[in-house]
Amino acid sequence: MSESGNITITVIDRHGEAHELEAPTDMNMNVMEVCKAYELPVKGTCGGMALCSTCHCYILSDTDLPEMKDDEEDMLDQAFFVEENSRLGCQLRITDEINGLRIQLAPETEE
Repeated sequence: MSESGNITITVIDRHGEAHELEAPTDMNMNVMEVCKAYELPVKGTCGGMALCSTCHCYILSDTDLPEMKDDEEDMLDQAFFVEENSRLGCQLRITDEINGLRIQLAPETEE
């Protein structure tokens, strides 16, 4: 566990630029909320309810993540640009276990 109660995740934006973000493990946040806090272009339209796919990302590291729940899987079934390593950022809680996670933001769909 980190001394500060924070973990580090790396987010690669849609321009290929890597951002190293520090995230607190004691605030019950998720990856989408951390991205928004750092003003990365993640909409999170549904507020983290797995009802949209505006926080769709690709997992680049082999971090051990919690199993995908049905609502996340259903939403990804309707999303664009889905890959084997696709997840919704809102469903990935900030915990010590995901320290070092590397993700890439999925392309935005044309509205």
